[in-house]
Order: sequence, then structure tokens, then C-alpha cells
Amino acid sequence: MSLDRPVTPDPYPLLPAAASFSVVSDDVNDGAPLKQDQVNAHGDTSPHLAWSGAPEGTKSFVVTCFDPDAPIVSGFWHWVAVDIPADVTELPTGAGASDDSLPGGAFHVRNDGGGLNFMGAAPPEGDQPHRYFFVVHAVGEETLGVDSSASPAVVGFNLAFKTLGRAIIHGTWQF
Repeated sequence: MSLDRPVTPDPYPLLPAAASFSVVSDDVNDGAPLKQDQVNAHGDTSPHLAWSGAPEGTKSFVVTCFDPDAPIVSGFWHWVAVDIPADVTELPTGAGASDDSLPGGAFHVRNDGGGLNFMGAAPPEGDQPHRYFFVVHAVGEETLGVDSSASPAVVGFNLAFKTLGRAIIHGTWQF
């Protein structure tokens, strides 16, 4: 079953301009298929992410994973980790398991599957390859000003006005 849809453009250039900085991963090779344990049916394990070169004035980070290729208008949020302290520059594999696995006072906002954690790739079987954008957002405030009851859309709205920079890496998946 192919949904025969055009590929959705990369959504990040459509946002207000922000500086770029670097993110690397032991688990995600940019543009390549994700590892099995980053897939919903095989483990829901968030990947290792390490970043450097965040803009001056960064006071916290938000880490997200977004699939713009989901067959819905709003895409699909797989991970939203908020208020990561500015002195943290790496999340180990599995940091998206629960709030207890995040550093400092960081916390999760519900993903679009309803969980307060990382939800692995889960495109419809037979659909086109989906892209999973792992983004580290450098924030100019110590707290984004939301709590765990906020939706990913509310987090994104706040990020539009508080983001100093973005570091992006993406993986793909297709069943």
C-alpha cells in the first residue's frame, strides 16, 4: 500500500532563521536508515546525540524528533525533551526512556503517540520512506516556559521565539 504522496519539504527552513551548530550521533547516520532499536516495533530507544558550537547566550536546550512524512497534515512528533541544562552537550542512547533518564530538571512533553518518552519510527507499512529529524534547539532562556502537559505544537510555538540555534541530523525508516 503506497499512499502516493509527494515528499514533504524539510520543515526547518520554513521556521524563523536561527544559527546552526553541530550534532553527531553514534546511532544515527545522517540521511541513512535508523537502527532497529530506534523503531517502534523494535524498542523505542532514543539515539545518542552529542552537540557542540551552540550560539553564545544559550541557556538551555530542547531536543525533538519529528516525522514530516506522516500521512497527516501536522506530521508526527516522536520526541520532545524540554529544559535540558545549558551545560549538557550529550544525551546517551536511551535518554528518552523517561524523565528519570534526562539530565537536571529536563522533562518530556507527550509525543503524538501519547507517551512521555521517545517513540520510535512507525511509518505505515508499505508507505514511502519517512524522515526522522532529530533537532537540538539552543534556547536563550533557562526554561522554555511550558510544562509536561503542553503539546508539541505549543513547544514548537515557544521555540519559534526563543531559539538561538538549531543542530539537525535525520534518519529514515520504511517498513
